[in-house]
Amino acid sequence: MRRTTPRPADSRAAGAAPVPESGTPHRRAAQPTALHPGAWWLWSLSLGTAATRTTNPLLLTLLITVSAYVVATRRPDTPWSRSYGAFVKLALAVLLVRLLFATILGSPIPGTHPLLTLPEVGLPAWAQGIRLGGEVTAEALTFALYDGLKLATLLICVGAANALANPSRLLKSLPGALYEMGVAVVVALTFAPSLIADVQRLRAARRLRGRPDKGLRGLLQVGLPVLEGALERSVSLAAAMDARGYGRTAEVPAAVRRTTAALTLGGLLGVCAGTYGLLTAEGATYGVPVLLTGLAAALAGLRLGGRRSLRTRYRPDRWDVRAWLVVASGVAVAALLTLAASRDPAALHPGVVPLMAPTLPLWPAAAILLGLLPAFVAPDPKEPS
Repeated sequence: MRRTTPRPADSRAAGAAPVPESGTPHRRAAQPTALHPGAWWLWSLSLGTAATRTTNPLLLTLLITVSAYVVATRRPDTPWSRSYGAFVKLALAVLLVRLLFATILGSPIPGTHPLLTLPEVGLPAWAQGIRLGGEVTAEALTFALYDGLKLATLLICVGAANALANPSRLLKSLPGALYEMGVAVVVALTFAPSLIADVQRLRAARRLRGRPDKGLRGLLQVGLPVLEGALERSVSLAAAMDARGYGRTAEVPAAVRRTTAALTLGGLLGVCAGTYGLLTAEGATYGVPVLLTGLAAALAGLRLGGRRSLRTRYRPDRWDVRAWLVVASGVAVAALLTLAASRDPAALHPGVVPLMAPTLPLWPAAAILLGLLPAFVAPDPKEPS
């Protein structure tokens, strides 16, 4: 006799959800809770703007600490998020190069505290104002340290944006007119960690074989395979993107193309003229109107240029309250540091002649601490969605 299995009649009742064979109910796919990548970039660029308003090493160190803490608490575990260390190393290299140039090429800053005297090389008459070697003073090195630390802080802030913002999700948020440019930038940022990993792998392999991995010879022996691998990946990626339809554009009327070009070019010229007006005393009256008009024209040109892009956005990122809070914290830091630079320039730009220790201004330091807000309001990437 054939044995029959009873059918679960209760699961077929009206309105009941079907039960899968594993016995667990179906679950809807969870919505992504990651912060909008544009918010991370605006926050990081705002911190970088604040870094350009001061040369106080204490404030610059505090900016680096704030960005590093946010990266440590809100960085996802992805390959592109590990680029923060590379930006920190690049910032240290820039700082050392700035100090080296101040030591070898000299500095226009006068000083009364000589540290050492290098052999000076005589230069022809057409190279007046430039010297090689000579006396190195503490004032000149201190000025170079302050100047190099400002650029290093700016690089670290950009590295924080690369570590926190997903480049592929950022690409989806770009206007259609900037899509091709955004693809190129995202591909470059995505392949940067792969190049670093290739260099580390090849250097380790050469050390295991007893071959040198440092110096000019080691650089050539490691650099050529890395370059060859990068070219192979780029060719494969280009073929895959072409097969998937990247680079296809829609047909738009000639009048729309001419209008787009005129608005974009005119808007960029207006932005340049308005910025020049803001930086000069004579153009302070027309600077703001021309700048706003140029921005409006450039945005209109980008809007029209987006008609050529044949693409759709699948589940676009939403700009929620948390994104506004993250951006507001960075903008507040930049605005308050700008205000402090105009009201108390001596505190934000400590002098080196005469040589004195920098002091920490209290309310600008408290303003920088507002940049820690993303560490508490942004979603934790380690938690499940």
